[in-house]
Formats: sequence, structure tokens, C-alpha cells
Amino acid sequence: MTDPADATIRTDGVTLDPDALPEGEDKREAVRSLFDTIAPRYDLVNRIMTFGLDVRWRRKALTKLALPEGSRILDLACGTGDFCRESAKAGLVPIGVDLSMGMLVAARTDAPLVHGDILALPLADESADGATCGFALRNLVELPGFFDELARVVRPGGRISLLDAAEPENRLLRWGHGIYFGRIVPRIGALFSDRTAYEYLPKSLAYMPPWPELQARITAAGFVDVERKVFVGAHLITATRGR
Repeated sequence: MTDPADATIRTDGVTLDPDALPEGEDKREAVRSLFDTIAPRYDLVNRIMTFGLDVRWRRKALTKLALPEGSRILDLACGTGDFCRESAKAGLVPIGVDLSMGMLVAARTDAPLVHGDILALPLADESADGATCGFALRNLVELPGFFDELARVVRPGGRISLLDAAEPENRLLRWGHGIYFGRIVPRIGALFSDRTAYEYLPKSLAYMPPWPELQARITAAGFVDVERKVFVGAHLITATRGR
């Protein structure tokens, strides 16, 4: 029996080699296909594999966004609309954008949804009061361009709140997280959705730069007050668009 940690993952004909993860256009197309595949049961698997903590993390992200009711919020890589739904409950006005049409079809939200690449948003400069992004940073082709695009569409003084998976800083917790995320999560994916996709997603953490580098990139794009809150298995990055 092959150890899933050593498997080569294929998604719609695109090879996702754990030792040589795709870059550029190959990555973009692989990610789009992957999320099209897992869209129907994406919410269910998220709730199971995070023990429902992903809901709490999103609510915390919106609290840290700290914008008044009626603010226009972009939910980037919106998936099935989790952030859109929570934003609407908080009195905000969300607009969702996602590369995966499968995710948009499966979305459960009344918010307007746009099919598009969040690295090239079809939106005017300074047209949003804030932006959220959930569990997508490591799936982007490149991060500096994303932060530049955020700085373009969010007004000066606006806020961003970015939630993503992350390894715990504590050595023991990091060890346990590695076993759970690398071995248990793929089995959960196999049971409820698509095993190959959930073998790839834990490995995609390798795309994320260390926090000091990530913080520097966000600052270089024009954001200030860049802060990070670390959870077990995730982290939340918030910042304010400089004036």
C-alpha cells in the first residue's frame, strides 16, 4: 500500500508532485480544477476537519476587520460564500470573487458573485471599504501581486482580514498538526469528497513564506498596522490600507 505522503497527485490531467509543486499557469489551472472538484462537499469537509473552528475563525476575522455597518466588503476566493454569509450577518455588504465556477455554483449566499481571478480584479480603484480572504493565500500563483491588487481596490483607511492555514509555532503542536493535516485530513477527504485534493492541500503549506517575509510583502504593498493572530492550525492577518 502506498503511503499517501509519497503519492503523486493528479487533478484533471495536471500533475501535482509533492516534491515539485506546480508554479505559474500550471498551478492556476490545477487549483481551479481542484476546487471545482471538491466544491459540492467543501463546507462539510471544512467543518469536519477543523471541528467547526473555521466558523469561529471567520467570525474573529470579521471582528478584527472593525468596519461599520454598510461597508462594502470584497470576499476574495469566496468559495461557497462562508465569509459572505457572515459579513451580511454583521451588517456589511459583501461581494464574492472566485476563480472556481464550481465553487460559485455551490455557493449559499445572496451576495453578488463574480467569476474571476483575484490577481486581476474587475473592480475600480478604491472601490471597497475592506476585503476578506479565507484559506486561499497558499493557492495563489504569486503573493506580491495579490497584495498590490488589494492595495489598489481597498480605499485608504480600509481594512483587510486574511485567514489561512498555518503550522503552529509550538514544536509539539507542530508535530501533532503535521500528522493530523498530512495523514488524517486526506482520509477525511477520501471519505467525504476527493482524496487526491485533500492530499494536495496539506502540502500546499509549502508555498507560504515565513511570517517576517509575508509581513514585509504586505507592508511593501502600502498597508500599515500589519498584525497576526495565530490559532492552532490557522492564522489571521489584518492590516489597514495606508493613506
